[in-house]
Amino acid sequence: MKVLPASRHRATQKVVIGDHDGVVMCFGMKKGEAVAVFKTLPGQKIARLELGGVLNTPQEKIFVAAGSEIRGFTKRGKQFLSFETNLTESIKAMHISGSDLFLSASYIYNHYCDCKDQHYYLSGDKINDVICLPVERLPSITPVLACQDRVLRVLQGSDVMYETEVPGPPTVLALHNGNGGDSGEDLLFGTSDGKLGLIQITTSKPIHKWEIRNEKKLGGILCVDSFDIVGDGVKDLLVGRDDGVVQVYSFDNTNEPVLRFDQMLSESVTSIQGGCVGKEGYDEIVVSTYSGWVTGLTTEPMHKESGPGEEVKINQEMQNKISNLRSELEHLQYKVLQEREKYQQSSQSSKAKSAVPSFSVNDKFTLNKDDASYSLILEVQTAIDNVLIQSDVPIDLLDVDKNSAVVSFSSCDSESNDNFLLATYRCQANTTRLELKIRSIEGQYGTLQAYVTPRIQPKTCQVRQYLIKPLSLHQRTHFIDHDRPMNTLTLTGQFSFAEVHSWVVFCLPEVPEKPPAGECVTFYFQNTFLDTQLESTYRKGEGVFKSDNISTISILKDVLSKEATKRKINLNISYEINEVSVKHTLKLIHPKLEYQLLLAKKVQLIDALKELQVHEGNTNFLIPEYRCILEEADHLQEEYKKQPAHLERLYGMITDLFIDKFKFKGTNVKTKVPLLLEILDSYDQNALIAFFEAA
Repeated sequence: MKVLPASRHRATQKVVIGDHDGVVMCFGMKKGEAVAVFKTLPGQKIARLELGGVLNTPQEKIFVAAGSEIRGFTKRGKQFLSFETNLTESIKAMHISGSDLFLSASYIYNHYCDCKDQHYYLSGDKINDVICLPVERLPSITPVLACQDRVLRVLQGSDVMYETEVPGPPTVLALHNGNGGDSGEDLLFGTSDGKLGLIQITTSKPIHKWEIRNEKKLGGILCVDSFDIVGDGVKDLLVGRDDGVVQVYSFDNTNEPVLRFDQMLSESVTSIQGGCVGKEGYDEIVVSTYSGWVTGLTTEPMHKESGPGEEVKINQEMQNKISNLRSELEHLQYKVLQEREKYQQSSQSSKAKSAVPSFSVNDKFTLNKDDASYSLILEVQTAIDNVLIQSDVPIDLLDVDKNSAVVSFSSCDSESNDNFLLATYRCQANTTRLELKIRSIEGQYGTLQAYVTPRIQPKTCQVRQYLIKPLSLHQRTHFIDHDRPMNTLTLTGQFSFAEVHSWVVFCLPEVPEKPPAGECVTFYFQNTFLDTQLESTYRKGEGVFKSDNISTISILKDVLSKEATKRKINLNISYEINEVSVKHTLKLIHPKLEYQLLLAKKVQLIDALKELQVHEGNTNFLIPEYRCILEEADHLQEEYKKQPAHLERLYGMITDLFIDKFKFKGTNVKTKVPLLLEILDSYDQNALIAFFEAA
């Protein structure tokens, strides 16, 4: 969705929007009513809509990307361009600058000038967005690609000039202030894990200017715009997120962003624009949401100061507004009744084919680095009735504050039918979006399934599947600490580059499906739970995996040999175990384990301390430490509740580490596990390390 430029200063502007049915619609607001300027016929789903025109003139030509075709319309709705790019993949992102057109599909980037092919680039990972620094302000054309592997790739022609890492997978790029800022090189980025930043893209290197961390755990960023909504002469930053949050950031004297306003909508915000749409003289933020609503957040004062004569006028305005809304509702209810009758008749006639209503599910399954859990977000265009979650691997469901659905668990028989989890979320009346948090166990892999049933008749359901990978808590990174004590696993055999790549994709998240270009590739990973690391380097006939955690190497060895056996490939496996690495991993676990033990101990004391408090009437007689526990009781209990099985999880990791250490020596130490658990119950770091070394 875009807001067209105004024909004169402070006049109302038109809104143009492209939807999943392939319809491009342009409308303006008159007396609170939407009045269509033009509307095209349905076609292929529209992936992007951008405004263009001759450089340094109002950008009022409308360009849409659908499938592999680009179409252009005037602001009156006359089509003047139809350009078939013949790309093998559907266009996902588009940027227009004068006669230059920049397109990206999943992995392919193309640059056209006057619809003639200029440059081409094949990316190693998925491209989420594309933009070009302003050509009218800079000497050369500088396109920038936002790629899923947490990298911005800066291009020159068909080559990468340089890459810069950003703190999360970038989903959206925008020119700062709409024109690249003072230098023309300032680029805003938003990430799928809700971070926001500004980078100056110079000709030689990137300069990171500022970054806003996602402290409040808000949704991922889907859209940004620059517009002076505060009215201080400096453009503000408008942000739309996938959990329905709209934010306005202003800039202080040091050009640092400061949050000024935020608003919560019930659906994900797909587009955000600043402009004057509803009433002349009043700016507003216009947002479109996933299910097709277009909403305006206005600067017009809602509570007007009025004299005796004015009051009647305002009351009359409100009355008119209410009666218009009433008649619109009645009309809609009548339409629904008609459609329902029509459906009943068609479904009962003898020639009727069963008509299953189709609905689309917008889903996202991502690993959160902060708490090593997965977020599963499900969004439907109509209200959700219930969601059934089924998993064939052991996983924990964690509490989500924003989730108002009622959850019930069914007992599972994991022995006979591979069900480790069956949970049903029953949603409240108008819930269109559901967020779940899940924590998996490394080494246990399988499938998580979500059965989504919306409130539509007849009852219909869609199932979505999500892979829980063997090393599910690992996340891609671009740098690791090479000074750590590393264990090495080496595989050799008659396998191709594509085969070994498919095994790595099977084992680890965030690896591109397609094998990267070249003969050899290296990927780095970090374990989000323990902060251990993994380096994987592989080529045709050889794969080398290095990690400071023996358990990671053990999981890889088991899974990779299983996968190779399935394909009847003979593998030669060798490994080098570094004894120091075990002590190193235990030291990494230590602060987490100590914290959880202390938390559990404090929570156990709360009831007894509360009883004492009631009995004595005050807490003055308690030592400061106990008084502190009572003061923080609610917070402690909430934190403990949010992390079920956290201690068991850490115990499990230490037990696995113990078993894996000796497995590589050819010794089975499972009989010693009860002794290990005894040591953990009266935990002391030195005693634990001594036990590992003595066993």
